[in-house]
Amino acid sequence: MKSDKNSKNFSGAKKLKLGFPKGSLQESTQELFKKAGIRIYTSDRSYFPNCDDDEIEIMMVRSQEMAKYVEEGVFDAGLTGYDWICESGAKVHEVCELVYAKSGFRPVRWVLAVPKDSKINSIKDLQGKRVATELVNYVKKYFAKNKVKAEIEFSWGATEAKAPSLVDAIVELTETGSSLRANNLRIVEDVLSSTTRFIANDAALKDSWKRNKIENLAILLKGALAAEGMVGLKMNVSEKNLKKIESVLPALKRPTVSRLDMAGWVALEVIIEEKIVKKIIPELKRAGAEGIIEYPLNKVIY
Repeated sequence: MKSDKNSKNFSGAKKLKLGFPKGSLQESTQELFKKAGIRIYTSDRSYFPNCDDDEIEIMMVRSQEMAKYVEEGVFDAGLTGYDWICESGAKVHEVCELVYAKSGFRPVRWVLAVPKDSKINSIKDLQGKRVATELVNYVKKYFAKNKVKAEIEFSWGATEAKAPSLVDAIVELTETGSSLRANNLRIVEDVLSSTTRFIANDAALKDSWKRNKIENLAILLKGALAAEGMVGLKMNVSEKNLKKIESVLPALKRPTVSRLDMAGWVALEVIIEEKIVKKIIPELKRAGAEGIIEYPLNKVIY
């Protein structure tokens, strides 16, 4: 019964306290929630966004701080990168992995980088050298694991500009590598691969109402991600052309086939990657498909 009380705010309504990432993940996370069916309305002047789900209470904090706040119970759950969970050392439960970042749907990488003309070609070459990074705790452990003693210093920003004038190397986050190339840097090796994680604390997961709410959110968010880059296709097909139509569709995408009132005809429906639709639709038309409809998807729940 104690956990049920903790689920409620002062008005008596049950609320899930959710930490929302402020900064690089903010826009993409807001869009993901929208596709999941939850609209979040942010303001430049407020750290407390409004939400069309009355059971969620949101506060925005930076991803770097999220795991600690979830661990301490300030938030029941939150979204942050695997990198910042590792960096903080927070003990949290990872509800699910969500593979998206600021500008794409792939993991991001923390890389060890040096100026292009540097003689440093491996981490071993950094013995006694100076390295700048925002991921200090993790990088210290990484260097210790590789038995390299180097001075690891915290970078407050503009890390790419610090080598070689201020440091010998950097460990920096990259999605595409374009910023590193623009600053005349080359990658020596990957240090950590990271994706977004939906996290919660033990107390929240022991509360039956909160656990159910968290699990529901995870299903919706994963469904929204699964729908990314996918579309649905509907069409009518005569039974004599069905095999021909199925041969045009990707081999792993088995369609749903339903009988129509019109004798000898069926309705076919399939989910496929949007990038191949422009090639497939003309082929489907030539193979005998009629009434072809393409429609967008918000969620795909497997």
